[in-house]
Order: sequence, then structure tokens, then C-alpha cells
Amino acid sequence: MQEMVIYGVSFDLVGKQPIVLLKTADGNKFLPIWIGHSEAAAILMKLQGAGTPRPMTHDLFSETLSQLEAHVTKVCVTELRDNTFFATITIQQDGGEIEVDSRPSDAIALAVRAEAPIFADDRVLEASAIEFEGEEVNEEEIVDEFRKFLDQVTPEEFASELAEEQAEPDEEELAETDPEEEEPED
Repeated sequence: MQEMVIYGVSFDLVGKQPIVLLKTADGNKFLPIWIGHSEAAAILMKLQGAGTPRPMTHDLFSETLSQLEAHVTKVCVTELRDNTFFATITIQQDGGEIEVDSRPSDAIALAVRAEAPIFADDRVLEASAIEFEGEEVNEEEIVDEFRKFLDQVTPEEFASELAEEQAEPDEEELAETDPEEEEPED
């Protein structure tokens, strides 16, 4: 597990789909997650300190937890399965913790409200993160590179590229395969 921070929310210029961009807290890996418009608005509004006349769904849930004397301790992007990200929300109440399954967008919107840390599983980062080399990160360069990437890829293309990468064994896996250890045919 690696701690992540919200680097920003942007839009895929091709499909006009919002994307939340998470960055490793201690590194140069970026994790783009396509999200819905309402979740993007919920994340951006809270990050920008904007309010609404009535509570949004994530505000309502956060306030409900508070009234129940419970609080969100962390959220985690736990896996990528069939081109869909999965997450959990860890809630503490009366000294005990429970984990609740969630969409990453909802988990992140709630984490922003609860000021809870966000984590991503190492396997998710290996499969989906974009890494920038070097000690110093030029934020403008990263944003430009990410925008170029978004200009050229649709969510469907991104998902199919991920599926192809996951289906192809890497050189290390191929090196570990011993042809003499093949299973006998029936």
C-alpha cells in the first residue's frame, strides 16, 4: 500500500469524462481514475472550499457518520478488475473498524471531507500508474504530459491497453518459466 494525494481533477478532452489524478505521496507515480461528473464536482467543491445550500450525498454521509460518532480513518483503491477500479472505506466506531466496499470516486469524495488518508494497493499502481523519472518533478511538465496522454486516449482505449498489458507476461515471468516443469497433458 502506498499513500496517495489528490493531484487534481481534469477532463478527458476526447470523451469529456472527468478524471481524478492521484499521486504517490513519496514518489512520482500518478494514478488516473475515470470518474462520474457528480463525483468530480463533489471532490472539486470540497477541495476548493465551496459549499452548497443543501448537503450533497457525500456531505450527508459524512455528517451521518459524525452523528453516529464514527469517522473515516482511510480509503484505499484496492484493485483493478475487468478494467474497473475498486475501493474500500475504513470506518472506526467504538474502538472497532469496519471496511465498506466503494467506488473509488465516492471513497475519495468522502476522504476529502473526512480529511482521511488515501492509499492505493501496489498491484493497482503496477498495473495502472504513470511514472515520471527523476528526483525533481516539474509540475507543468507532468500536467502537459498528462494532458497529451488524455488528448490521445479514450477510457475504452485506456482500459483495453491495461487489459493487454495484464494479459502479456513480462520478461521476468517468462524467465521464471521452466519448460521442463510443464504440466503433463491428459
